[in-house]
Amino acid sequence: MSIFAIHAKPPVASARARFRSAGFTLLELLVVLVILGLLASLVGPQVLKHLGTSKTKTAALQVEELSAALDLYRLEVGRYPTGAEGLDALIKQPSSAPNWNGPYLKKTVVRKDPWGYDYFYVFPGQHGEFDLYSLGADNRDGGDGENQDVRSWE
Repeated sequence: MSIFAIHAKPPVASARARFRSAGFTLLELLVVLVILGLLASLVGPQVLKHLGTSKTKTAALQVEELSAALDLYRLEVGRYPTGAEGLDALIKQPSSAPNWNGPYLKKTVVRKDPWGYDYFYVFPGQHGEFDLYSLGADNRDGGDGENQDVRSWE
């Protein structure tokens, strides 16, 4: 008899042992799913609360960026874009602006606000030389939280 024959396990027994240790039982999977569900219920509301405020902060930063580009436009052209020219004057030269030295934005398009709406630009403005604002998630005047307006004059 050889040494290998003495220590070798029958092939059927080793296959069964490998099969038993290769996966998880249904009970183990259910326990993991319950734990993940509990974690999601605890962490989920906190994440969603910060998501809403981050969109408002993003809109405020974009209003500041557009305001700075409008100021640069005014320095070079001598005036702010008219209401008819709008924010597109920051990326495409209007025919009435011979001193235009743009584009004044890095992107080739004027971005929409974080909720997918266009920014409102009014010239001359009621609250400053121009008014630039977003109406928030509900796209209506006023509102609280994620629905609040984001304005250049505040």
